[in-house]
Amino acid sequence: QVQVVESGGGSVQAGGSLRLSCAASGFTPDYFAIGWFRQAPGKLREGVGCISSRDSFAHVTDSVKGRFTISGDDAKNTVYLQMNSLKPEDTAIYYCAARYPWYGSDCSRDVHEYDYWGQGTQVTVSS
Repeated sequence: QVQVVESGGGSVQAGGSLRLSCAASGFTPDYFAIGWFRQAPGKLREGVGCISSRDSFAHVTDSVKGRFTISGDDAKNTVYLQMNSLKPEDTAIYYCAARYPWYGSDCSRDVHEYDYWGQGTQVTVSS
């Protein structure tokens, strides 16, 4: 059974950093993609970035480019979202989700492409 569990959220001041983790389990030896999403109060869930396990190809949305990076640790089956230079507008519940199986070298930030979702972790950035 595929499961993804986020951790690492919290409260920081603007300009600070946080690292979120997404621990994935239940994958047989197959390829997959992990997406990071966020949802602020009153807003739609948006894609922050994603990574494909086949080639470890990762990309993030323009609003966080240069501040957020996505990486993976194959040995731990864990994907990280490193968030630097955080802004108050980054405040949201952050989710990771898995698209499995996925054999592509690229990945999608579309919420509809993902099948397995974590419970979310709150990130609050104060000014």
